[in-house]
Amino acid sequence: MKKTILTAVLMTVSAVIFAQSAREIVDAALKIKKPSYNHSMVEMDLINKAGNVEEHRLIDELGRHNAETDTSDVVMNFKSSTNKSNQGIKFLQMENKGKDDDKWIYMPSLKTTRRVNSSEGSKSFTGTDASYDDMSTRELDDDLHELLGEENKNGYDCWKIKSTPTAETVGKAQYQYRIQWIDKKTKVPVYVEMYDKKDGTLVKVLTVDSIENIQGYTITTATTLKNVKSGHSTRIAAQKNPKSPNGYNIILDKPIPDSVFTQNYLNTAK
Repeated sequence: MKKTILTAVLMTVSAVIFAQSAREIVDAALKIKKPSYNHSMVEMDLINKAGNVEEHRLIDELGRHNAETDTSDVVMNFKSSTNKSNQGIKFLQMENKGKDDDKWIYMPSLKTTRRVNSSEGSKSFTGTDASYDDMSTRELDDDLHELLGEENKNGYDCWKIKSTPTAETVGKAQYQYRIQWIDKKTKVPVYVEMYDKKDGTLVKVLTVDSIENIQGYTITTATTLKNVKSGHSTRIAAQKNPKSPNGYNIILDKPIPDSVFTQNYLNTAK
């Protein structure tokens, strides 16, 4: 009887330790040191099931991070696209703590900027495999985190963690759960599986293709997001520049005017 009780206690303690460890690991991933400002040129390819590039885009991306509030804002300016109708799109996302992020998009065909409502979260972002909700980072306690073990993934020594929406957030969550492989060295989630909210089947996979240390920051320089059901994927990569000190068209910690992170900038690009 005593042995049975002791075993039950040890199993409970072990489960609590694992739960705490998983939460701490995800917290560390969310707290990766970020530059105050980030200005980069990004190449985006929309790739069909056969592996052919359907559309190539060049995007001017400007970001800022407030260390005090731990929030980030980003502007994406579609400078060019092989699909001319998408050239000139601009997108602004301003992160909020404790509530939905603010998002606006400028469509050149309509010559107007509109707010992206939270009800549109599951819709595709400009025809990519990412939804508007995928553009936002979930808060640490939006999910319950479970450490499934340790595993090598694509050459990275990782913690494997399952993140399931809490009872409070499940109504607004896009996925039933996510499984993340978080690299022990960099704390970057290098591989993420997202499971359908309705039937629990695998729907999307995010793969980090390259990570660089630039000016002391851990920067993800290329990722691929694949829709498992359709076979379509979206690849995003920082544009390379052999003349740049870091090898990319990336400028870090150079101040960007506050006026850039406004709806007016989306309308005028000034």
